[in-house]
Amino acid sequence: MNKYELVLVVSAKIEDDAREATVEKAKKYVTRFGGTITEVEEWGKKKLAYEIQKMREGFYYFIHFDAEADTPAELEQRVRIMDNVLRYLCVRVEE
Repeated sequence: MNKYELVLVVSAKIEDDAREATVEKAKKYVTRFGGTITEVEEWGKKKLAYEIQKMREGFYYFIHFDAEADTPAELEQRVRIMDNVLRYLCVRVEE
């Protein structure tokens, strides 16, 4: 198994419940495709480097997980079309 990190930038214009539901949905995708979540970091609301969809701020979440090599591709395919996710990035963490 490899170690991965999924970074989500979630819209700051939605309610807290909807934001938490978006993160929970991403976490369910990780477990659905055979990954095990080791840590979830919430960095809170941060200013974006540039405007995305007329928004200047977003909530940052870092989801650390262990999974097989094919899991990130499946995960990215699902996260790409999620509502309220402004940007995402899934990278393999070198040990």
